[in-house]
Amino acid sequence: MFLSGRGYSLYDIELFIREAGAEKVTEDAVLELEKELERLTEKIAEKALKYASHAGRKKLIKGEDILLFKKA
Repeated sequence: MFLSGRGYSLYDIELFIREAGAEKVTEDAVLELEKELERLTEKIAEKALKYASHAGRKKLIKGEDILLFKKA
């Protein structure tokens, strides 16, 4: 995976789900959302790097690169 550790604690992820309206959350749901967050983060970072490279920045990703992903 892209991340070399947890970006969010499992408790934080459970809170995200609860804030979305769930009263009860299984451990499996938390772990699956963690995996999906990692996949999505990797996808965003890879695409942002392509935008940065296109802008002449080979190693520097700026907020505008993330926003371009969001608009696409």
